[in-house]
Amino acid sequence: MTERPPTPAPATGESPHIDSTVAHAARVYDYMLGGTTNFEVDRAASHAAAQLVPGGHDTVTAGLLANRAFLARAVRHLTGEVGIRQFLDIGSGIPANDNVHEVAQAIGPESRVVYVDYDPIVLAHSHELLRSSPEGVTTYVQEDMGNPERVIEQAAATLDFSQPVALLLVAILHFFPDDTDPDGIVRRLVEALPSGSHVVVSHLARDVLDLDATYERLNEATHETFVLRTHGEVSRFFAGLELLEPGVVLVDQWRPDPDAAAHEGLMLPIYGGVARKP
Repeated sequence: MTERPPTPAPATGESPHIDSTVAHAARVYDYMLGGTTNFEVDRAASHAAAQLVPGGHDTVTAGLLANRAFLARAVRHLTGEVGIRQFLDIGSGIPANDNVHEVAQAIGPESRVVYVDYDPIVLAHSHELLRSSPEGVTTYVQEDMGNPERVIEQAAATLDFSQPVALLLVAILHFFPDDTDPDGIVRRLVEALPSGSHVVVSHLARDVLDLDATYERLNEATHETFVLRTHGEVSRFFAGLELLEPGVVLVDQWRPDPDAAAHEGLMLPIYGGVARKP
C-alpha cells in the first residue's frame, strides 16, 4: 500500500465552477444542518419543499441532524468497539460537524479515511476534510459512485483492502434511481472489501410519511433526483451481510446515546443500518 499525499484536486489550482443560480442538494443539506456553504436559491428551495412536509422546516432539519448523529455513532462503534481503522466515505458532502476523520481519529488517531464525492461544490471545500491527525491519513477522491471500480482503485492508494474497511454510504443511495442499478453498485463495492469489513447505509424512507410531493418539488428546484425507498428496499442493500442489532431502523433508533434527549414530534424519516461482511 502506498500513501497518497493528502492534497485534493484540481491540480491546476483553478476553483471548480459553482452555479449559484440553481439550487443544489449538497448546499440545501448544508443549510438544513445550520451550515453557511449555501446561497439564497438553496435556502428558498429548502423552505419551498419543507412547506409540504408535516411539521415543515423543523421536521426536515430534525431528520437531517438525526442522520448526522447516526453517522457519528456508527463510526464511534466501528472504531471503538470493532477496532476498524480504515474508512471509505462515499458521497461525503460538504464538510460539517463531526466529520468521519474527526470522530474516528479521536478514538484511533492512526485511522485512515478516504472521502469520495464527484461534486465540484464538495471539491471546493475538500481542504477541510484533509486535516488529519499526525498518526493518521485523510484523502479526498473526486469520483462518481456510479463507477465503483474506479472508486476502489483510487481509494487503494490510501487504504489497505486486505484489512477490514468501513464503507459509509450515508444519505447517498437515494440519489440513484433504480435504472442506475444501485443494488449492483453496492454489491460491486462490497465485493472489494475483505471479511470483517462493515457497511453503513442511511436512506430517505418512503413508507413513513407521504413525502412524494416534497421531493418532486425539490427535484424540480435542484435538477437532481431524490428517490425514496421502503424499509424492504433499503434492507436489500445489506444482502449477504450480517446486520448488527437493531437492524434497519429509523436513524434516531439505531443505538441512541443513553444520555441523549428523546426527540419529540415529527422528524424526516430516514432509515439506517450497519452490517458486517462475513
